[in-house]
Amino acid sequence: MMKQELTFEKRGEILKRSGLRHTKQRDHIMEALTETGTPLCAQTIYDMLKENGMVMDLSTVYRTLDTLESSGVVRKIVLENDDSAHYEFAGNGHRHYLICLLCKKIKSIEYCPLVSYEMSLSKETDFVIEGHSLNIYGYCPECSDKRRE
Repeated sequence: MMKQELTFEKRGEILKRSGLRHTKQRDHIMEALTETGTPLCAQTIYDMLKENGMVMDLSTVYRTLDTLESSGVVRKIVLENDDSAHYEFAGNGHRHYLICLLCKKIKSIEYCPLVSYEMSLSKETDFVIEGHSLNIYGYCPECSDKRRE
């Protein structure tokens, strides 16, 4: 997982380029997403902010995430059989994920194994491919150990 720490000023530039004001709430949420380097659900972000003394309602976290997603600053990840969406900083580029079926931990795959397949499929079908997504489900090392016990 790529941890990308951005300065206050850099986060402000990203927001302004996306047509958004650099508010305290947006900055703290972006900071949480870039410093952890892993997709987070709104509740986890809320808990992290609360632990760090940032007072913000959970509904504000959800609204801010929706705004950041619609502006392209964050990416929303919806998992199968899970009611909560996860979010990550979109500046990390195109990603695929390994997802634990037990604890719901998400690990980003740092490369795209489908690039060459996408290109050959496009040639073969004359289909103009605009993108793809890939989530691989299984058990993380910790949960694999628990299942063996």
